[in-house]
Amino acid sequence: MEELKMTGNCLKTSRPLLSFDPKMDSTPHLKLLKEMLTRIFGTPRYHPKSQPFIDHVFSFTLLDGHIWFRNYQMIEEDGQLAEVGPRFALNPIKIFEGSFGGATIYENPQYESPNWHRSMLKKEASLKYQNRKMAKMAYRASKPEVSYPIDETEDIFTT
Repeated sequence: MEELKMTGNCLKTSRPLLSFDPKMDSTPHLKLLKEMLTRIFGTPRYHPKSQPFIDHVFSFTLLDGHIWFRNYQMIEEDGQLAEVGPRFALNPIKIFEGSFGGATIYENPQYESPNWHRSMLKKEASLKYQNRKMAKMAYRASKPEVSYPIDETEDIFTT
């Protein structure tokens, strides 16, 4: 819980400094994502509502196939940073040629759909049930039909 206590006070209309992982220039789809993130989070130069100074940093780091976003505030002029939040991770699934359709430019091979994951969990649960039923049938098949023979002389000494 201590890491969730993010204190900071960035000015609302100040421009962020965008910091990208050097790995973002390695492949074409990452270059495209970098350009998209620059256009989304960057402030246009000479925008009428932006301030002329920079007091926070948006960091985009590539790790485990996800793009991790962190928001830092510049505390002092020497470059000390404090994380002020929010933080999130982006998992690119597909990149299309058009806005919401068209030819697929990139598809994430590690992505598993939540529906697929749920169906695998249900199949696994059904396999447990089927294994339990098969074990019960195997037990019944291996159980002898005739029990041990009863010895009639067993009750001679009981009084």
